Formats: sequence, C-alpha cells, structure tokens
Amino acid sequence: MTDKDLFRVMRDKLFTAAVGDVLDVLGYRHQFLPQPIKPLLPDTKLAGRAMPVLEADYLEGEGHGPLSDQPFGLMFAALDDLKEDEIYIATGSSLEYALWGGLMSTRALHLKAVGAILDGYIRDTAEIRNLGFPAFSRGAFAQDQGVRGKVLDYRIPISIEGVRIEDGDLIFADDEGVLIIPKAVEQQAISDALQKVRTENDVAKAIRAGMSTQEAFATFGVM
Repeated sequence: MTDKDLFRVMRDKLFTAAVGDVLDVLGYRHQFLPQPIKPLLPDTKLAGRAMPVLEADYLEGEGHGPLSDQPFGLMFAALDDLKEDEIYIATGSSLEYALWGGLMSTRALHLKAVGAILDGYIRDTAEIRNLGFPAFSRGAFAQDQGVRGKVLDYRIPISIEGVRIEDGDLIFADDEGVLIIPKAVEQQAISDALQKVRTENDVAKAIRAGMSTQEAFATFGVM
C-alpha cells in the first residue's frame, strides 16, 4: 500500500499499545519515547514519516562558529524542508525554552506536514489549538528559543533517551505514547498489529460471553 493508505489504516484501525506489543514480540523493546511527551489536544492520533532535527543550547553572542550570529541556527531551513506527511521531531536541548510555536505550525500546515514531536516544550498553544495542528511535547513554556538555542542540523539520526530516530522512520502517536517503528520491520509490525486487534476483538466477545481470562489466553494467545 502507499504511505497515505498506510497512515490512514494506522489512524483508523490501530493504537500505539497494539503496535508496541507487536514490536516487543519482534525483539524491538525500547521504541516508545518518554512518557511525558503528550499531545496538546486530547484524542490526537498521528502517523507519518520522521524528519529528525538536532537542537542545542547556544547563547546569543557567545559563540565563534558559523551559526553563532544566525538566530535559531538552521531552524528555518529545517522547517522549510518539511515534506508532505512528515513529522518534525526535535531533541538535543535543555528544557529552558520552547522548541515549537504557532508560526511554525502555520508553515508546517502549508507544507502538508502532519505534525510535530518535541523532546521539550511548545508555546503559542492557543494558536496551535485553533490551527488544529497535531503537536506532541513535554508541555508548554513561553520562553523563546531565539537567544538561548539553535538547530544545529536536520535529517540526521537523533536519539531520545536511547530511542534512535532516523530520517523517514515511521512514527505512530496517540494519547498513550509516541512510538518509533523501525523501517526494517514496519510492514510486518503493522500487519501483525492489525491481526492482534482483530484477535483482541474476538477475545472481548468471548469474555463477554463468559469465558475466563485464563481460558481466553490459552485459546487466543493475547490478553
């Protein structure tokens, strides 16, 4: 199926718990980003391709490198490079300022990106809510990045608490977590997760009909 078909199936028929369980079985047992990274809007479900962004603390006027006099570093270049169905995912900085805001959301929507995931804070939350742009973060904080941090690079591998994210990786996120699905097993993971959801529906019917949980697990192999 095409990526658009894949993303639609994920949003309509799956949830992160099911896909995460399947990845555990496949041997990928550390694929969820830290639990505090949550959606701004409840009931947000996000599926797309990763566009990784590397941030760093960088005080204005105190550097000697090529980005020292460039406000926000490569942030504008990274934002403008977003493609349709991609997710801007950033990490590397401290928690001293916001990494995403309303104007960035406006630009991302124009480029048909599907969301942003920040290992840090966002700001302009009312504007982002009004736009309906899917943003996941550690919370909201108004302090600006401009004089405190910069984007150093983008479309390079990044790591968030031991979870590696590469350019183009499949990302699935909902109220219960943000999941990075490795390219090597993405097709099998989604196929197995769809089967798992179908089986869980059968288990639920059996339990409602009076089957014990022990018998259900022995019969269906899921719980």
